[in-house]
Amino acid sequence: MLLSLYLVSTTELYQLLKIPDLIEHYCEHKALNSEMSLIAFLKTHYDHPVKDGDYGKDTKLPFIIHSSPLALVFTINPRFSFEIKDDSFRLSTSHKIPSCNENFCYKGFTSTVWEPPRHSQG
Repeated sequence: MLLSLYLVSTTELYQLLKIPDLIEHYCEHKALNSEMSLIAFLKTHYDHPVKDGDYGKDTKLPFIIHSSPLALVFTINPRFSFEIKDDSFRLSTSHKIPSCNENFCYKGFTSTVWEPPRHSQG
């Protein structure tokens, strides 16, 4: 849900919310001219748009008018300061750990790891 809210507010995806307006406007044109197909309707509104009597409704159709999506900007106050105190960090000594030491491995484990489990009969 958060992802869809983010995408609708920051991309052109919000234009899909105008599809009911597109259907309603098409029905209005279809009532005026019963022979108008959907393709003809889309061509008159998207391919060669004209400013006619229903231009106000035409601008409410999806992808006719583009607006700038929401932009989030974060600023830091100029008086903000970040300090690291030297006494909070202590040097730690590192010990090298061998990459392959058989004393730490279970003997025979590497050869039986890919075998299926065995059931005891008893």
